[in-house]
Amino acid sequence: MLSVIIATKDSERALVPTLAALVSGATAGIISEVLIADSGSGDDTAAVAEVAGCNFFVLDGTTARRLNAAAGKARARWLLFLRPGTLLDAPWIGDARRFVELTARPDSAAVFRRGAPMQSGLRDALSLLASALGARPRPEQGLLIPKEFYAALGGHSETAADSETDLIRRIGKRRIVRLPSIAYSAT
Repeated sequence: MLSVIIATKDSERALVPTLAALVSGATAGIISEVLIADSGSGDDTAAVAEVAGCNFFVLDGTTARRLNAAAGKARARWLLFLRPGTLLDAPWIGDARRFVELTARPDSAAVFRRGAPMQSGLRDALSLLASALGARPRPEQGLLIPKEFYAALGGHSETAADSETDLIRRIGKRRIVRLPSIAYSAT
């Protein structure tokens, strides 16, 4: 169902909790593969990816180039872009499955809410308010997108200063659904 794509560079420590949080998605059958697009790490990023059973490859160039290459290799119809160190809270599996199977249009994408595990009601309310007022999603929230829509958009731009933010901008706020589960940083 989903190909998870993570671009790395010396990301050994950040990658471990991200991959550990994805195990439940793999056992639930929602994740069919994890692709790690590395830029030649000098740490043990490759070893972490191998132990976790990820498809690991090294490619020189920009993050955009690596993300585009990984998307091209992805076998699933849906792509989930995550950054190393991003964790998804427990309900993400059901939220992503419902979006993919019931909610999504061919020209839509989804992100997870920003937050922290067990955040206070006030912080949760402020996060929801920011979303309602039109705050643009950020790459740290992950991006769930149909592979065909990603290709139609031209993927990540290699000329943009921040290719991940640029892709979210090109998708547009009206075509991005905010899933109820939270994405947060492991650090």
